[in-house]
Amino acid sequence: MGKVLKNYKSTIILLGCVIIGAICGLIFKEKAEIVKPLGDLFLNLLLVIIVPLIFFTITSSISKMHEPKRLSKILISTIVIFLITSIIAVIIGFISAAAIDLVNPDDTAAIQEVFQEGTAEEVELNLLERTVSVLSTNQFVKLLSTDNLIALIVVSILFGIAINKSGEKGRKVAELFDSFSEVMYKLIGIIMYYAPIGLGCYFAALVGTLGSVIAVGFLKTFVMYLIVSLLFMFIFYSIYAYIAAGKKGIKAFWKNIIPSALTSLGTCSSAASVPVNIECTKKMGVPEDIAETTVSLGTSFHKDGSSIGSAFKIMFLVCLFGTSIVTFGDVAQIIGIALIATLLVTAVPIGGGTISEMLIITMMGYPVAALPILTIIATIIDAPATLLNVTGDSVSSMLVARIVEGKGWIDKNKNKASEPELKTIDTPVKEVAEEKEEPKATKAKPKNKNKKKKKH
Repeated sequence: MGKVLKNYKSTIILLGCVIIGAICGLIFKEKAEIVKPLGDLFLNLLLVIIVPLIFFTITSSISKMHEPKRLSKILISTIVIFLITSIIAVIIGFISAAAIDLVNPDDTAAIQEVFQEGTAEEVELNLLERTVSVLSTNQFVKLLSTDNLIALIVVSILFGIAINKSGEKGRKVAELFDSFSEVMYKLIGIIMYYAPIGLGCYFAALVGTLGSVIAVGFLKTFVMYLIVSLLFMFIFYSIYAYIAAGKKGIKAFWKNIIPSALTSLGTCSSAASVPVNIECTKKMGVPEDIAETTVSLGTSFHKDGSSIGSAFKIMFLVCLFGTSIVTFGDVAQIIGIALIATLLVTAVPIGGGTISEMLIITMMGYPVAALPILTIIATIIDAPATLLNVTGDSVSSMLVARIVEGKGWIDKNKNKASEPELKTIDTPVKEVAEEKEEPKATKAKPKNKNKKKKKH
């Protein structure tokens, strides 16, 4: 219990301050706006580091990548499975979030008045018309604005590739950017110490202005996400396990996934769950090389929980600002943005969440003042999202094993898994035998010495 409280300490403090802020907003109403500048301070601190954060972290990540000479069957299969399952997760997240109004439509007018921008008329979901303007800009100075985040990401990727291709001459630049990334990591850590106060004050002012409208929206979002995530895990992961190895796959998955699931909930960290997750995956019958490769890569590049979460964040803003979704293109854009946002969470180890949330806001055309709202959503869904992220890597490993080793992989590898156990049983026996022989040898030596003495 103590370890759980320790791991969730920051989350508990943050949620506690948000709840206190909400209560103060309900009690003091419009008077609570007096603390809004303290909330704006937190927002400004986040916004001011977004541009350098993206540039340094993404450039550093790309510059350190070493292109493999060839892609093995395992890696290709892993990438395909990750992509398919992520798309499914986003679609399920979108359908689930769209099935219910996370924010009451009657309250959107009041919300738009508070933010004073981002109305439904201003936000048009036409991806094709915005592609060029989103991906590029004609001035370098414009890259230093949060209005051109995608263009900044593109330039950062290209810059990282250029450093990687420069060989020895680019190594010093790569080391410099790696140092900058570490500094940005520390800076975010410092700023996040202020997060409970900043978000608490921001939420107090927001609830004081809008009443319980926004608070009810967060509660509905959490409950809906919790239901969807649990159903997704039990239904879709069972289907994935069945596709991988039939009824045996379902049995193997649910029999061995519990330690990994509990670790993810206890630590609230995908990275911290890797060792346990690999062991659980191997017990399912997945070969060691596939388990280690897929789970390790999955921690960075495959997060079903985050995919569903991105869809929920977008739909929350859609409800919040009263944006209409009419055409298939509108739906396709939301799904596409959710996928891209998830990839940024996974691909950028430092501050990926903040970057993805800003990306959602930018590409959807909403005001940056909505960033704390997405931050709160990310916080309240963190635990169930981590559960899906971790367990999803295990079941994905089973699908990869099915592709790589064929239909009967689970029986074949379970037989192999039993061999090391026999070795561990034989080892003590050998050691006991050796111990029994050693005394005989030591006793024999003195006898020989005595015989030699008699000769003399």
